[in-house]
Amino acid sequence: MFDNVKRNFGFGCMRLPMIDGEVDTAECNRMVDSFIANGFNYFDTAHGYIDGKSEKAVKTCLTSRYPRDSYILANKLSDWFWKTEEEVRPFFESQLEICGVEYFDFYLFHALNRNSYQKHKDCNTFAIVDQLKKEGKIKHVAMSFHDTADVLDMILSEQPQIEAVQLQINYLDYDDPTVQSKKCYDVAVKHGKKVIVMEPVKGGALVNLPDAAVAEFKKLGDATPVSYALRYAASFPEIFMVLSGMGNMEMMESNIRTMHPFRPLSDEELAATDKAREIIRQYNQIPCTKCRYCAEVCPKNVPIADLFAVYNEYALAKVTKKETKAGLNSFDVKAGDCIECGKCEKICPQNIEIREKLKKLKKLSGA
Repeated sequence: MFDNVKRNFGFGCMRLPMIDGEVDTAECNRMVDSFIANGFNYFDTAHGYIDGKSEKAVKTCLTSRYPRDSYILANKLSDWFWKTEEEVRPFFESQLEICGVEYFDFYLFHALNRNSYQKHKDCNTFAIVDQLKKEGKIKHVAMSFHDTADVLDMILSEQPQIEAVQLQINYLDYDDPTVQSKKCYDVAVKHGKKVIVMEPVKGGALVNLPDAAVAEFKKLGDATPVSYALRYAASFPEIFMVLSGMGNMEMMESNIRTMHPFRPLSDEELAATDKAREIIRQYNQIPCTKCRYCAEVCPKNVPIADLFAVYNEYALAKVTKKETKAGLNSFDVKAGDCIECGKCEKICPQNIEIREKLKKLKKLSGA
């Protein structure tokens, strides 16, 4: 279906290497070079990633350095950057310019759910994107999705032109009643759509595991927990691409070793992920994937994802309560600075009750 896509592993440009708040272009260049040299060619970005710096880094590190036919570039139509139908095409054209390309190989309706889908319909974006495809500015139309399986079924029934669906799939969310990974995957397959996987390690949550979960994987050998998570996500038959956001060369090299050559999980390895899932769920972690969409809309610039990461270390018993308190108070803007406007919750793909969580973190910090 997508013959120009090489292999089943993509470079997610949401978590690029950073120095002093800017993308480390030298390190990013090395990562891009290694990725392409090993036969991979799928890159995924969005306008809001890294406060707008991801698209610029794509131009600096990829599109200005490699021939256009040597890579596949995916970008997204994020509904929080435009309000009216008239603003959609100019937004798209600005993305082409920032990325330094004349077309996108894949263009995704970004983070669709019941509410955002209605906005897209009201603003006629499906017809606009269809026209852009006819003009050759988009090769394949896709969507990323965060909602229940019945909503996905409705969208795919009404928008059959969508060719692929990007879903959050990992062994922790596989049967999660909120994320509904398996149910959504089944809906996509029913409609004949290929699946792109995002968050295969759940924003790092499947990297830093409880000791008991790590022990389950160590019984199988020396492979890292990350490798099992990536291979799990890629083992479903209708998945043609697994994205990973990599922040340094070490991550890149490790993931390349895992995905080339790719081996689906054995029954024994699948059983280990089942056991790890049971163990992880015994801990009261906040299910944040560090997508940082909340940061794009927070009027007080509360570092929500970073505060949640500090708490999750505490939930895993990796740090003491005293260390957690110090960590929560180390930020210039703290949990207690939240004004409870709720904008973050409207955009959160994980449906986290962010305001309530921040109240608890405020109390834990002693503020």
